[in-house]
Amino acid sequence: MELEKQERILNASMKEFAQKGFKNASTNEIVKEADIAKGMLFHYFNNKKDLFLFLYDYSLEALEEEFFGKIDLQERDLLKRWRQLALLKIDVIAKYPEMFRFIMAANFENDGKVKNELQNRNKDFITSSYAMIYDNIDHSKWRNDIDIKRAMDIINWTIEGFGVRQQEKTKLPSFSEFNCDEIMAEMDRYLELFRNCFYKQQEDASSQ
Repeated sequence: MELEKQERILNASMKEFAQKGFKNASTNEIVKEADIAKGMLFHYFNNKKDLFLFLYDYSLEALEEEFFGKIDLQERDLLKRWRQLALLKIDVIAKYPEMFRFIMAANFENDGKVKNELQNRNKDFITSSYAMIYDNIDHSKWRNDIDIKRAMDIINWTIEGFGVRQQEKTKLPSFSEFNCDEIMAEMDRYLELFRNCFYKQQEDASSQ
């Protein structure tokens, strides 16, 4: 398939699924938006489910490359790593708005035809993502009286909740209304709180 035509199909499909969900998305609208014959769409995809899952796999692969292909794993401070990921996520929103809207909508998809397969894909993605985020972290920065595993759980839950709250803003008519500076300022407040709670204070660290 020609690259330009492929991009039209992908963008049109993501837009349709993001706006209407799996059940209500129309392949007729997709081919109309992509300006292709319907037979061409089903030449590459057997049905709407195959198209939807292909888009999800394609999007996860692209996001994985954007996030984990660019993160600096030489940075061993966990909180700095989380900040890197937040900045990369904002870049992805600006660079691939339709893909991001599609991923967010798919995460709330309840149609039985795709729900279980999406959950399995997400489970694998999340497991591999966390494994990389927490790989080779410098634990010497953490306070000696802290249960690091539980502290990491608290960080995970907070950041996940923060992410869900920000995802609601992807429902805005335009990503230009998505205030990146405001989001990062709020993210920094949480990271600073974690640093004060869980890390050794500067004078304690310097005395070691």
